[in-house]
Parts: sequence; structure tokens; C-alpha cells
Amino acid sequence: MAEKDLESKVENVEVYHKYAKLGISEEDAAFYEDFPEAKRKTMLRKIDIRLVPCLALLYLMAHIDRANIGNAKIEGLLEDLNMSAVQYNIVLSIFFIPYILLEVPSNIVLKKFKRPSVYLGILVVSWGSIMTGTGFVKGFGGLMTVRVLLGIAEAGFFPGAVYLITRWYDAKQLQLRIALFYCASALSGAFSGLLAFAIAKMDGLGGLPGWSWIFILEGAVTVLIGFMTPLVMPDSPELSQKWLTQEEIRYLLIQRYIKEGGKTNAAGEVAEKVKGKLFLELITDYKVYLQALILFTASTCAYGLKFTMPSITKSMGYTSSQAQLLTIPPYVAGATSALVMSYFSDKFQWRMPFVVGPLALITLGFCILTPLAPNITDQIPACYIGVMLICIGQYPTNPAGSAWIGGNLANDMKRSMGLALNICLGNLGGILGSYIFLDGQKPGYPLGFGLGLALAALTIISTLFLEYSYMRINKKRDAMTEEEIRAQYSDEQLARLGDKSPFFRHKL
Repeated sequence: MAEKDLESKVENVEVYHKYAKLGISEEDAAFYEDFPEAKRKTMLRKIDIRLVPCLALLYLMAHIDRANIGNAKIEGLLEDLNMSAVQYNIVLSIFFIPYILLEVPSNIVLKKFKRPSVYLGILVVSWGSIMTGTGFVKGFGGLMTVRVLLGIAEAGFFPGAVYLITRWYDAKQLQLRIALFYCASALSGAFSGLLAFAIAKMDGLGGLPGWSWIFILEGAVTVLIGFMTPLVMPDSPELSQKWLTQEEIRYLLIQRYIKEGGKTNAAGEVAEKVKGKLFLELITDYKVYLQALILFTASTCAYGLKFTMPSITKSMGYTSSQAQLLTIPPYVAGATSALVMSYFSDKFQWRMPFVVGPLALITLGFCILTPLAPNITDQIPACYIGVMLICIGQYPTNPAGSAWIGGNLANDMKRSMGLALNICLGNLGGILGSYIFLDGQKPGYPLGFGLGLALAALTIISTLFLEYSYMRINKKRDAMTEEEIRAQYSDEQLARLGDKSPFFRHKL
């Protein structure tokens, strides 16, 4: 008995020493370590039912509002606005220019808001209003203008939402929550097709074509939801005393300190002074670009299919209404796979297999479509399975990539900028996805399907190399003793180093 007590005491000393390195008191360390599992689960349920559904609903509306142009296209948008197929591709891609450029600045602005829900609510009302106005545009120039404005308004939402999730949850809980939020993107494809099927029947009402009503009604609902956002979305543990106990708030704050490398980093005091240096570290780190390639491939496939899937299903020989409905099952399958794979990724705390596995499914889907799609009317079941496989593989990839990089950036400011930069680079795939599915190449789409296949294969290789890089860095740091580290760095230097600290271990 005495021997067991001694072992327990030694373990506690080691635990408290670990927390002491982060500037956390022995009392706080004991509180955090001894926090009952039942209370932790109750706390997580409270957060889950307030934060994730709210963000998911907003992201659902964002994707419906940016991608419903694909549904409007097959309801006569191009003919009514006298637009060519090339002009349509330009309209799709122009959205991403302000969207990409403003993602990092938007996350920096977000951090200045005490209540992030107010900032996000402003964004939602803005893009909903722009979407409503899209229903009244005249000509190519008018549609170009509203797409640019839509890109400006939506730019800050996704990186801001992912950053907020990383602020509330520990790394072990991260990917599933991002997936719950992100699967709204998959469901948006299903909802978009279903809504377009119903709304398009309003053709002629008020002298407006059916595609106009798609934009007007979906935009109006978004505006209403945007006004409600600050009323229902939680902002931070400190501002959540009405529904969190003092013990839960204390636990979440300690969790934040641990995750962000200590109280100095969590408070942002160090990060604010070296913001420029942190950004320089990000843009010169090859691992950031390898991480971004994961999202780039996912975005290329997602936006390429989202903008084109109604046309693909219509080219199978179905009517516009049938084509809208046929887009629903692939998106539902994609959302389901995102949740299932993210659950197991969090359970095993291993990201790489849950990136490579879905990418393999994407590769298989394009391998089916590339040779068969030119004769799609004779190969409908096989081609539809190919589209399903791409959706099943594409949707788990984004949350896995976001959770992976989010868990490997220790400093709060660096993580805010790093997530936004990662998403910014990844969203360049939206521009590519807007151009590779050309109307003149349907139904085979050799450029779109061929490039998708090449990107998926390349990203599998780069992801395996990324895993090797993280393992090599961890092994090198494991070889250093604490005495050697303390001899080289002061406590302040270690706090400043963040994920470059010899004490930091990269998540695999």
C-alpha cells in the first residue's frame, strides 16, 4: 500500500511539474486533473448544444447562398442574363478573390471583438442582404458585382468559426466538432437542390423568373438568422456565466492555458508584440503549405462539384427538377462520412489516416468517372457511384486538415492567423474548381475529372510526407533532456517559441 502511495505521489509530482512549466499553479493543476469525468461530459454537452449547431446553421446558409448559382443556372439564369458559359465560369471564380484576400485580416479583426457573435452576425446579415439583391440583377456586370460583394461579406466566417471552435475545445475533441460544423457544407448541397426544386415552381410570380426567387428567399432567411446570431451564439467561457458553472469556467480557462502553451500565450500578451514575426514564421513554414494542399484539393473537388453537380445529373438524361433532387444523396453521404470518420479520428487521436483514406476514395471516384462519363447516359449507375465516392471522400478531408493544423499551432494569435492562412490557401481551390468543369466539355468533363484525379493522388503523397516531417521533428525533440533545454532557453523564450518550443510535440 505504501509503495502504491509513493508511486502515486511521484506521478503527481511529475504532473504538477509539467503544469508548472506552463505557469499553472499546483492548485489549478490539481483542480484540472481531478475534475470529474461526469462533470466534464455535462460541460461538453452544454457547449455542444449551444455553439456547434449555431455555427453549423450559419455555415449551411453561407454555402447555400454561395452555391445556389449552380441551381439557378439550370433554371435559366444564363439565358435570361444573356451570359455565355465562359462568363458563368468568371462569375463563379470572382467570388473567391476577395474571399481569399480578406480571410487572414478578418480573423485579426475578429480577435478585437469581445463578443465574436456580434462580428459574425454582421457578416451574416451582410451576405444575406447581398444574396437577396442577386435576385434582381441585370446582366453579366450586375452578377459580377454581387458575387464580389458576396465574397467580401463571407470571407471572415469560416476561418472565424473554426478559430472559435479551437478556443472552446481541447485537441482531443476538435475534429468531430469541426466536422459537425463543416458537414453543413455537405447538407447545403442537399438543401440547395431541394429548395431550388420547390422555389423554382414560383417562376413568373411577381414578374420574376424562378431563379430570381431562389436568391431572394434564401437571402431573406439568411438575414433573419444573422440578426438572431448575437442572441444565441456563445462568445467565451468568461461571458457564459448564465449557463456555465464557475467550476466549468475555471476548467475551460485552464484548458485554454494548457493548449496555448501557458498563461502568457493564452492572454495574448506575447503574441501581440510579435504578430509580424509570427506571420513570417507561418508563410516560411513548408508544413503550412503541405497542410493547405489538403484543403486546396478538398475545395477544388467541393466547389467544382457543387457548382456543376446539377449539370452532371441533368446530363444523365433527367429533367431539371429530377436533376436537382438527384444531387441530394451524394451530399447526405458526404455529411455522414465526415461525422463517422471524424469521430474515429478524435478517438484514436491520429489525423493522417483520416486524410489519406478519404483522398483514396476521391481518387477512386475520379478513376470511375474519367473513362465512363463521356458516355454517361449509358453508364448512369457507375457514374453516380463515382460522384458518391468523391463526396464521401471529400467532406471528411476538410475537418481533418483543419483539426490537424489547429492542434499544431500553440500560440493563440499564431493559431488564429495560421488557420485563416491555411483556409485562405485552401480556398484557392475554389477558383480552380470554378474553371475546370467547362460546359463545352460535358458530359465527360475530361479537364475537371482528370485534374481532380491528379490532385487527389498528389495530396496523398504530400500528406504522407507531412506525417513523416512531424514524426521527425518530435523524435529530434524527444532526444533533448529538460536540463539541456533549460540551459539554452529562458522561460520567456520558451513561451515565445510556441509550437517551435523543444517542449512542444506535434500532433500526428
